Amino acid sequence: MKNKFLAIASLTLFLSITSCTIEVREDNDIPKSDNVFTGNTISGTITKNTTIKKGNYTLEGIVKVADGITLTIEPGAVFTAKSSVGTSLVVLKGGKIDAQGTATEPIIFTSDNKKPGDWGGITIYGNAPIKAANGASTALSEDGNNQTYGGNDANDNSGVMKYVRVEYGGRKIGDGTSETNTMTFYAVGAGTILENLVAYKGTDDGYEFFGGTVSASNLVSYGNYDDAFDWQDSWSGQNNSNWFAYQTSIGNFGMEIESSSNADNTAPKISGITLIREAGTNPEVAGSAEISAIQFKKQGSGIFTNVFIDGYKNLGGKNAFAVLIQDAGTETAQVLTNKVKVSPIFVQNSDNLGNWGYAFTSTQPKTYTNDNTVKKISLTSGAWATVNGVDLLTALK
Repeated sequence: MKNKFLAIASLTLFLSITSCTIEVREDNDIPKSDNVFTGNTISGTITKNTTIKKGNYTLEGIVKVADGITLTIEPGAVFTAKSSVGTSLVVLKGGKIDAQGTATEPIIFTSDNKKPGDWGGITIYGNAPIKAANGASTALSEDGNNQTYGGNDANDNSGVMKYVRVEYGGRKIGDGTSETNTMTFYAVGAGTILENLVAYKGTDDGYEFFGGTVSASNLVSYGNYDDAFDWQDSWSGQNNSNWFAYQTSIGNFGMEIESSSNADNTAPKISGITLIREAGTNPEVAGSAEISAIQFKKQGSGIFTNVFIDGYKNLGGKNAFAVLIQDAGTETAQVLTNKVKVSPIFVQNSDNLGNWGYAFTSTQPKTYTNDNTVKKISLTSGAWATVNGVDLLTALK
């Protein structure tokens, strides 16, 4: 009898010591995943609810979270993307991510090579409404995954992301037309929570929204090669706050805004925007005019309040503006109907002060007056916004 108890105790101790830090919660109605986890390497499609605990992991290839599945990630988990095999993390329509880090223990996604564009970043597909080209309610993703996005649930819930940092994601894909961003949200709904996120040094946009209704607060876009913030397909988030872009070395527009040429759209709202362009920052393409802080085109709209802009100067014979309107259609249907507002605003260390820019002859050009009450947004420093010992929020102080 004594030996039997000893055997059971030994087995219990063995299982406790050797149990994997990846916990897979079984559901009899969900098909089992094959070869998704090999030690702490994750690949393939996750087809059962899974919790990943604090620790170090490798992402290899396109890792997908299937429809009906929730991927839960605990604070302190660090994922290293394998750069040689086209890695990305994709939450498919109907799937969810529950990634809730903390300011002191963020959830981090990085790469093995530590170079911009090493991997595809994080992409989430939802079921919220979109208006794509020609008013289409669905469209095909431009990330190479060939996913159809767009739905009819404005409050669709794709999960939670808090205190998550994504490094070196967002890249051009070899077919010449596809690309991923550091973080991409396709038709993501308002039931999804996005807070305290960092997009760090990707080779496309920091954040891009393709339609949908989700809102986001406390976003940091640092050193991304294309635009810090970008959207199209009539994204309409209404409760956004505290967006910060720091453009350094290479960067195009601070914000690139369009509505896929749909004049009938709902203007998104953002309270508290700080856009800073470090001296010596060049556009991706030498001589490009993509050097202004905020660009509206193709019926893009937005209601922005408390906007602080710093460092947008003429370069290579091109003019830089705080606000640039690219086409007469956008002026007529969006600006002159008050669906484009950028006020109050304060601009410093920039050229063409006081005037909006137009890439055509405007019928009613707008001007602005600096409001000294507008200050940079305030975000609290911590591990969540620190990379290699560098506080990414220093420019806000």
